[in-house]
Amino acid sequence: MCLAVPAKVVEIGKDRAMVELGGIAREASLVLVPETRVGDYVLLHAGFAIQRLDEDEAKETLRLFEEMIAAGEAGDKNQ
Repeated sequence: MCLAVPAKVVEIGKDRAMVELGGIAREASLVLVPETRVGDYVLLHAGFAIQRLDEDEAKETLRLFEEMIAAGEAGDKNQ
């Protein structure tokens, strides 16, 4: 199973970017989406930005991830 998650681009240098995901910054390759700009959201997979995302779509996806994590944590406490 592969998982790609939305991340916000906070800095760009040549074909690499610093992206923020859950308050953590990490480096990502922009070779697949060279038109990306600071402030854009990208779909991040295995260190590569593979697609630019609409901001609303990215935020909704992140909200759903948070909801799933919270539900999982609540289920763990009930066992």
